[in-house]
Amino acid sequence: MAIAAARIRYRQLPRPLPLPRHLSSLTSPPITVPDKELSDSPSGSGSGSAPDTERLFSSVRTRSLVSSLGNLYLMGFDPLVDAATAVMRSRAVMGSRVGRELVNRAVRATVYKHFCAGETVEEVGRAVRELWGRGMRGILDYGMEDADDGVSCDRNLAGFQRAVQMASQLPPTSASVCIKITALCPISLLEKMSDLLRWNEKDPSFDLPWKANSFPILSRSSPLYLTPSMPEPLTDAEEHELRLAHQRLTQLCKQCAEANLMLLVDAEYASVQPAIDYFTYLAALQFNREQPLVYGTLQAYLRDAKERLVKMVQAAEMEGMSIGIKLVRGAYLTRETQLASSLGVPSPIHRSIQETHSCYNDCASFLLEKVRQGSGAVVLATHNVKSGQIAAAKAEELGIAKDDQKLQFAQLKGMADGLSLGLNNAGFQVNKYLPFGPVDQVIPYLLRRAEENRGFLSTSATDRQLISKELMRRLKTAVLGRI
Repeated sequence: MAIAAARIRYRQLPRPLPLPRHLSSLTSPPITVPDKELSDSPSGSGSGSAPDTERLFSSVRTRSLVSSLGNLYLMGFDPLVDAATAVMRSRAVMGSRVGRELVNRAVRATVYKHFCAGETVEEVGRAVRELWGRGMRGILDYGMEDADDGVSCDRNLAGFQRAVQMASQLPPTSASVCIKITALCPISLLEKMSDLLRWNEKDPSFDLPWKANSFPILSRSSPLYLTPSMPEPLTDAEEHELRLAHQRLTQLCKQCAEANLMLLVDAEYASVQPAIDYFTYLAALQFNREQPLVYGTLQAYLRDAKERLVKMVQAAEMEGMSIGIKLVRGAYLTRETQLASSLGVPSPIHRSIQETHSCYNDCASFLLEKVRQGSGAVVLATHNVKSGQIAAAKAEELGIAKDDQKLQFAQLKGMADGLSLGLNNAGFQVNKYLPFGPVDQVIPYLLRRAEENRGFLSTSATDRQLISKELMRRLKTAVLGRI
């Protein structure tokens, strides 16, 4: 009873979206990626040399640099972030037509413009084409909340389908699409399915009549404590909703296959992740036969990450197919820690950030080996300069071509732009995550980003220093040019 009560209380917590961990910057030459060019010290102190900001930001307009610098300073000022967050959460303000409109205008002109690609199809298209013109790609992320019922699932499906249609009309390979299973299947069903999958891992003789062949999604080191007792089977109505959710995902996969678009599936929190992985890799088995189309997401801050990764890749190799993985550090540290604490069990997350870094780099190296062998594809979603350095060096060591579509990097729009530009200058395939949608709809996403990234925005000055240095260089050049 105590565990059940703790989980009920925990479900009432806000569900944050996947967000970046540590953000850094990277510069690199056009062919090789030597250690000295991967400095995260803009001033040139430390182990690396001072980055060439003229070359790094050669494709970025001065106006954009000024805007980015202003937003980064604003978001690094905690009192301002606290005040803005309180206003956006205020019922009195947001419940008023005038107050809501004023907030939306302020958000649209600042954090929304910095982090998001736009509200309309035209705005998103311009953002992707701008990236494409600079040698980078866009990952379209239609901002929406988790679904509670079939009606909201169908509404979300329509939104995702519009994103796929939009991406299909852009230059070939310039865009891909990211989705959330929590938007296509009711949360309550995902939680129950996850309970059943965890119990099946504990007791393989436990029958799940609805379960189809999929890759291994759990291991003995997974947080199986979330299911302390045998759960009730799915009802007929729940099995029907499960089939509908699978049909929604299949529709999206078919649409992406016809348009030759990658479909990346976001990871969520541990209470629903087994069901998310089940849906994801069931789709991968169907659509990844000729080339990777569906990419699942692995969170390296989980202690079972490497073990699960190895099991999934081995299963894919036995099927004679190439598995697609988006590798991230993870975004739910506070949530997972709170849940484990409330249940009186160890956290499923590594004990230190150093262990998380090691796990990420180890998983990345493992996946790069699979890319070279032709049995894997990876999107390395990282904002950590050292991880970028290690992965780039490993790829070159293995002889992976920089135009190989099975190796890509990714960062969020408005974050770690130095890293993105540096990898791009080195010749690697680089993506920027592009959240989009109406401001009202995306505000919860922005609120969570502000809360999750408070530590980085207030303590890491790398990108601010890089941009400041380049703006000062441009100012000096303009002044000297007039003398």
